[in-house]
Amino acid sequence: EVRLVESGGGLVQPGGSLRLSCAASGLIFDNYAMTWVRQPPGKGPEWVADINSDGRILRYADSVKGRFVIARDNAKSTLYLQMNSLKSEDTAVYSCALGYNLGVPNSRGQGTQVIVSS
Repeated sequence: EVRLVESGGGLVQPGGSLRLSCAASGLIFDNYAMTWVRQPPGKGPEWVADINSDGRILRYADSVKGRFVIARDNAKSTLYLQMNSLKSEDTAVYSCALGYNLGVPNSRGQGTQVIVSS
């Protein structure tokens, strides 16, 4: 059974930073591209960033480009999202999923809440 577990969310002030992690199990992690998706309160899911299986091809949504960095450690079967210069509009539940863009249907983890507020 494939399992994706996100962690690292929390409350942070505007301009602050957080690092999210996504621990994967039940799959050969380095066979899969991975993606981060967020869902702001009252809105639908938004693609944030994705990374190919070997970590060399990275893509970002325009809204986070230059502020967020996606990375992976295939030896640890873990995906990361370093979020810097956070803004209130980054407030959302952040989830990881297999694949690109919004990810493979039903592969998304439970998510971790990020609240950016003073």
